[in-house]
Amino acid sequence: MWLPAYATRSERLCRIAVVLFAFAVLAFLIGPLFVVFPLSVSKDPFFTFPIREYSWRWYADFFQNARWIQSLVNSLAAAALSTLIATVLGTLAALGISRPGFPARKAVMALMISPMIMPVVIVAVGAYMFFGSLGLTNTRTGLVLAHAALAIPFVVVTVLSALSTYDTNLSRAGASLGAGPVSVFFAVTLPLILPGIVSGALLAFAVSFDEVIVALFLTGADQRTLPVQMFSGIRDQINPTIMAAASLLTTVSIALFVVLSLIGRARRA
Repeated sequence: MWLPAYATRSERLCRIAVVLFAFAVLAFLIGPLFVVFPLSVSKDPFFTFPIREYSWRWYADFFQNARWIQSLVNSLAAAALSTLIATVLGTLAALGISRPGFPARKAVMALMISPMIMPVVIVAVGAYMFFGSLGLTNTRTGLVLAHAALAIPFVVVTVLSALSTYDTNLSRAGASLGAGPVSVFFAVTLPLILPGIVSGALLAFAVSFDEVIVALFLTGADQRTLPVQMFSGIRDQINPTIMAAASLLTTVSIALFVVLSLIGRARRA
């Protein structure tokens, strides 16, 4: 928001300082992208900048390497399954919390969003100890359940945001016409809160697809996800194939962000 014409000199200087600070923060956040993407198309087998010669060899190496492909498949499978679980459970939890007279709403809400605010390494250690006792470490099932637990808070928050603008009189009107609770939900409630559910599902997918710490604790050699494979590659042998993988991860994240922005704009319109 620009200042009015009658703004004082100090207000204008303050405004300029705020804008410059915002651009500095933005440059700090997106600056690495201007290094990752060029390095992923560098022909040199080492990290050299500026780029002297360009090539797609590292993307070809990524898609021709069985380990990288398997890690990508593992990431997509784990993200899809955990998103499905988180979306269903998070939506049901949000519907329950939003009901009038729900007991201990604040305590339950704090418990639901705790994985969002708790350090991930603590979640990883707890998941490792718990799933270890159940024999679910080094399995895709354990990873999916752990990622679903991390993603549920994002679904709960977005669905609750959608429910905050939902008119409950619509549900009462449907019930007064003879529709049962299930029919009212699918015919009235679900279409109206669907943008919030989709937003939560996209966030859940992004959380699982990019997560590395919990995956390091719970996956074995056959269940390595793409971030874990990148981490292992940095320890074992650094080459620009890692930059190609990082570029793919970043592209997916940017695509999800664009879709979320479009959904948010459609909801406001």
